[in-house]
Amino acid sequence: MAEVACVVDCRDELGESPVWCPVDQRLYWLDIKGRTISRFTPASGEYKQVAVDEEPGSLVLRERGGMVVAFYGGFRFFDPETGAVETIHEVEAETPESRMNDGRCDRQGRFWAGSMDDAMTGRPLGSLYRLDTDLGLHRVEPDIIISNSIAFSPGGETMYFADFGLDTIWAYDLDTATGALSNKRVFAGPESAPGFPDGSTVDSEGYVWNARWNGWCVARFAPDGTLDRTVEMPFQQVTCPMFGGAGLDVLYVTGARVNLADDVLAGQEQAGSVFAVTGTGCTGLPEPRFGG
Repeated sequence: MAEVACVVDCRDELGESPVWCPVDQRLYWLDIKGRTISRFTPASGEYKQVAVDEEPGSLVLRERGGMVVAFYGGFRFFDPETGAVETIHEVEAETPESRMNDGRCDRQGRFWAGSMDDAMTGRPLGSLYRLDTDLGLHRVEPDIIISNSIAFSPGGETMYFADFGLDTIWAYDLDTATGALSNKRVFAGPESAPGFPDGSTVDSEGYVWNARWNGWCVARFAPDGTLDRTVEMPFQQVTCPMFGGAGLDVLYVTGARVNLADDVLAGQEQAGSVFAVTGTGCTGLPEPRFGG
């Protein structure tokens, strides 16, 4: 039986993009609407939050230190210790109502991140981008409503990507040498699990763990896309999972309280906090760092 417990009672507006660092044994994540980047050290219980000037959509750790963050308007290096920001690429200046959202590094250290219609009106304003280790930026998929669920198989040969607005997770063949995508196919279609597909991670067996926005759960899908199980969460807007802990056997899960009325929040007071799921019998994989 899986056990679920709140480990950081932060109550973020839109908590997202948890990343576990096996070197310093810390969890990093962000609050998009609260404009913060946070870290949590389970061994000591230390929780630190840093304010940023622009909404962050997703983050990855960098081999050379610090982070790369897909901020509202582009990809930027970010030093969480000093707050220093250095722009790599601006994106979508022609559509200021779009913003960067979900992102992950592939097994070769490239940063994939997608954008979305910030007003959530259903317009396909977003795109999927790939930031290579030489800092070259490539627009890979256009016409996305809300980019989400970016994750990679253990060997790196399959990429998972969702358009929340279409309630669909796709799988692609990924050329690990070039980063080219092919053979797009439905992995988990509409109503494959409660709610809508938000962020994902992949465990050591190649199963996809997908946070289900408005679904009150995290769903585990087999490599063939069949639903293996769901783990119920005590809040409805579940945003992203990430394996961490010394044995990579703790599933950390972020969530959101944005746009929830007070009477709805009364039944889920810790919405937007960070929860830990133990006892799943599953382990994760070390999260790749950006190689550039």
